Amino acid sequence: MAWKGTLNKIDDNRWEIPAGQVKGMRTNAVLFANSSMIDQIMSDNAPQQAANVACLPGIVGSSLAMPDVHWGYGFPIGGVAAVDVNEGCISPGGIGFDINCGVRLIRTDLNVKDVEGKVNELTDELYRNVPSGLGSKGIEKVDIGAIREILVSGSEWAVSNGYGWENDLDVTEEHGRMDDASSEFVSDKAVKRGFGQVGSLGSGNHFIEVDVVDTVYDSDAAKAFGLEEGQITVTVHCGSRGCGHQIATDHLQIMERYVRDNRIELPDRQLACAPLSSKEGDSYYKAMCCGANYAWANRQMITHWIRGSFENVMKANAEDMGMNVVYDVAHNIAKKETHDVDGKRMDVLVHRKGATRAFPAGHADVPSVYRNVGQPVIVPGDMSSGTYVLAGLPGSMKESFGSSCHGAGRKMSRKAAFGSLSVDGLKESMRSRNIYLKSGSGDVLDEAPEAYKDVDQVVSVVCDSGLTGKVARLRPLGVVKG
Repeated sequence: MAWKGTLNKIDDNRWEIPAGQVKGMRTNAVLFANSSMIDQIMSDNAPQQAANVACLPGIVGSSLAMPDVHWGYGFPIGGVAAVDVNEGCISPGGIGFDINCGVRLIRTDLNVKDVEGKVNELTDELYRNVPSGLGSKGIEKVDIGAIREILVSGSEWAVSNGYGWENDLDVTEEHGRMDDASSEFVSDKAVKRGFGQVGSLGSGNHFIEVDVVDTVYDSDAAKAFGLEEGQITVTVHCGSRGCGHQIATDHLQIMERYVRDNRIELPDRQLACAPLSSKEGDSYYKAMCCGANYAWANRQMITHWIRGSFENVMKANAEDMGMNVVYDVAHNIAKKETHDVDGKRMDVLVHRKGATRAFPAGHADVPSVYRNVGQPVIVPGDMSSGTYVLAGLPGSMKESFGSSCHGAGRKMSRKAAFGSLSVDGLKESMRSRNIYLKSGSGDVLDEAPEAYKDVDQVVSVVCDSGLTGKVARLRPLGVVKG
């Protein structure tokens, strides 16, 4: 459904939907986009959803949409909204069903020449060792009791059980564990859905890429991140699997009853919410933290399999190959943070759905090794265009509650992709770019490059807006799709 209401241009990279365009708007909505992107964004239902989010009880500042924005459940994907911790509501639609879907970047000391003739073998080995595809199961069976430990301890559980290195935690958002997690608010059904899946990629847009650092834009930040041109890296994108999906499903039902019983007026039932201070809101927040912890443990275990895969093919130890984690970011999450709002310091809950935290240099929550350059922000494009590594800038704190984009963003629905693209065309497109593709689901037309926006434009908007700065670009050599 195309947006038919008022849209005001603020500057070359920001557009405003004024308050009053939707009944119940408590603030305005701001969309980050340039003039070449805005028509496509307006043709989607996402602007309507951004305006709807402005109706959320307790919202402060503006309802925000990043340039990769597209239609989602309740909130648009690419949406950011902050609410007053004491008076505001938490909405599962502002986090999504795949809680803590996120991206992890692993560097190596290998050069592109070191893997010449071995990229296909590396990709095949990753495909064998990291289960992918719909319903995929982890290699090692973690018992039900351990799943509840993972919900509370996240990546710390994985590292303490031999799946990785202690310093992996230092460069993982929240150290890989949200302390507010309480598994008593996670149903047995959610635990059972997570059982057997931890350490697996899943399906859809999840992936592992073997990349080469193609371009360095900021040598100082790249050096701090341990990146240089010609270097081999690995990018992982996945989340909390069936466990996170069930947590969202369970608590959405509770939220819907709360909205109905308390007669909260919302423009869309998918924005179902409850005050963070209520029993319903607090229980969902603590369960969401569990889902986030599961996802961090999942990516940590996958990191273990990735290192093992490289060891098998390259015949060297992961330590000797310098296979250190650069950073791990969440892009489907709600976080308690402190921000300046209209000149006042406030404790807020920031919903980021398809949006990445992008804190600048000097911020206490940026790992000490990166504090002089800013937090790494990892932004994958489509499977043919690779990934940007950015760094948070001070503008993100002023404009977007310390947030940036999370990827290229869809411009074509999955149904439309299946209806207009061909498997042969996709395979030929990847071959022409010298990218080896391995898929766990067989048919990946809905993830074809044509289904996504131009990541160069998306990144240009967040950089020109002062939210982030370019550090490096990674070019894909081999891709494992879920």
